[in-house]
Amino acid sequence: MIALRQVSLQRGTQALLEGADLTLHAGHKAGIVGPNGAGKSSLFKLLLGELAPDRGEVEMSGGQRIAHMAQEVEALERAIVDYVLDGDRELRATEAALAAAREAHDAHREAELHGVIEALDGYSAPARAAQLLVGLGFSQADLARPLSDFSGGWRMRVNLARTLFMPSDLLLLDEPTNHLDLDALLWLEQWLTRYPGTLLLISHDRDFLDAVCDHIVHFDRQSLVLYRGNYSTFERTRAEKLALQQAEAAKQQARREEIERFVARFRAKATKARQAQSRLKMLERMGDIAVAHADSPFHFTIPAADKASHPLLVLDEARLGYRDEAGEEKVQLDQVKLTLLPGQRIGLLGPNGAGKSTLIKSLTGELPLLGGARVPGEHLAIGYFAQHQLEGLDLASTPFMHVQRLSPKASEQEIRNFLGGFGFQGDDAFGEVGRFSGGEKARLALALVAWQKPNLLLLDEPTNHLDLEMREALTEALAAFEGTVIIVSHDRHLLRATVDEFWRVADHRVEPFDGDLEDYRAWLKARLEGERREARAEKGERQAESAAPKEDRKAARRAAAELREKLRPLKKQRDRAEQAMEKVQAELAAVEETLGNAELYTDAGRKEELTAALARQGELKSRLEDLEAEWLAAEEALEAMGAELSGS
Repeated sequence: MIALRQVSLQRGTQALLEGADLTLHAGHKAGIVGPNGAGKSSLFKLLLGELAPDRGEVEMSGGQRIAHMAQEVEALERAIVDYVLDGDRELRATEAALAAAREAHDAHREAELHGVIEALDGYSAPARAAQLLVGLGFSQADLARPLSDFSGGWRMRVNLARTLFMPSDLLLLDEPTNHLDLDALLWLEQWLTRYPGTLLLISHDRDFLDAVCDHIVHFDRQSLVLYRGNYSTFERTRAEKLALQQAEAAKQQARREEIERFVARFRAKATKARQAQSRLKMLERMGDIAVAHADSPFHFTIPAADKASHPLLVLDEARLGYRDEAGEEKVQLDQVKLTLLPGQRIGLLGPNGAGKSTLIKSLTGELPLLGGARVPGEHLAIGYFAQHQLEGLDLASTPFMHVQRLSPKASEQEIRNFLGGFGFQGDDAFGEVGRFSGGEKARLALALVAWQKPNLLLLDEPTNHLDLEMREALTEALAAFEGTVIIVSHDRHLLRATVDEFWRVADHRVEPFDGDLEDYRAWLKARLEGERREARAEKGERQAESAAPKEDRKAARRAAAELREKLRPLKKQRDRAEQAMEKVQAELAAVEETLGNAELYTDAGRKEELTAALARQGELKSRLEDLEAEWLAAEEALEAMGAELSGS
């Protein structure tokens, strides 16, 4: 059990807690929420004993093993899998003692220590550490590489893996989803739901909190308020409380009406596409969500440029990637052919490292194409946000000066009003950027994008460093933005509310993805299972080769090669069927959208058009069934041959 009794805590001149009470029981998974600077990280320091309360008591059950994720990781020359294994200090100490016993030829002590290692589940430790790292996006080849080889974001992933590996009864995680892509986030979500101990989680990702947490601790005016249920339940409960406060009623109603207006605009032009309908449902929910955020300090819009070209931007047979120091091409995406039109709202999905950020940079023109053509429209106005732009801010300057440089003729009041919507109110607009937190810098970078009135917004993980209130304000602003949007984000709430279609970036291609985020989760799971099957088949082949007598190895390799040759046409057949299915599904969706038009049935002059559409619908459904049968037959044959390969 964890109990805070009448705890008061002050950092510098700021009072974080004043007479706060909180009780959490073993096994609770609690999300810690509140604005930046409210004291969430200080709460962790209280529990770790790094801070003492000014008044009151912090009580914890004795004997609890606490795992806490450090925020800084040194660039060590140690292999990342060993760095993760170091997280189990008792196991490492036992292994050191075992090595010493061997040196001393103390067989009795060796036997005793082997028993200890078995009790610590130490013999499975390397496999468990590797599994954590692979789940967080590392390849098998990465595991032996030193920590110093990786950038800061990837080191944080290693640090997270080490924290998860530590034996613990209480797990404290502060923003673990920062620097994760959607694939790694989904994996972490599943891991934490299975974690048997008590979890305290600081996060600004509402979907993540919804999936993992069964309680929410809210920092509210220097007190701690415990809510039962996940984050969505907390929002509804808090909205009901706020609705009882008459001073907030008018503000809440105005926010609800504002969202309802752009929901009505979107409904008029929404397609029947699955993701567009998902977004419509999310927008309708946002009217209720907005009530819980009526007292947010953030509220802004992103105005679109007055003019827009049709199309805005075209990539034609483009080859995307980089050139290394030797000048050799490193192609990430090939044969990219896309046309961006005014009003499109696109979310990019794909495995880590597949090229989502490369596509965004190529669209901006920041990264030159390796081949093909990039054709911008006459009135193209790009607004681009990426994490590296935070580093490009003038640290000696102020938010006001940043905006004034963009528009020297803008009035002081106009700039101050604009910055106020991003949380830079009063004297904050004249604060030195070098002293800002990561969240404040991210808000300023977004403000500079919005000020320039783009008609094409390219956003690469825009919610990193933003708290929940700012994320909600950004979600509302993007949902109402009338220009074209392309987003890479692991924030599923943001994606559901702001995009109408998904593109999948995988296997060196950019293709439309016919489905929503749940479909993508299923696709990702199937892909990972396929990769595991192939890995098992290769492992089986290697084991068979090593076990066979030398004279049989050539024959075994020859037989395996022949079997792989048989697999190749089946893979091609399966892939061709899958590509054909996607095309037929797209055409079928267009026909069914036409058939959804009521006038087609009531206008006698369109009878032939109706008959033709119905006939085409039947043809396409029949074709789709044939293709599905072809795909299934190829997939089953592949699995059967794969099993034969692994068993040979």
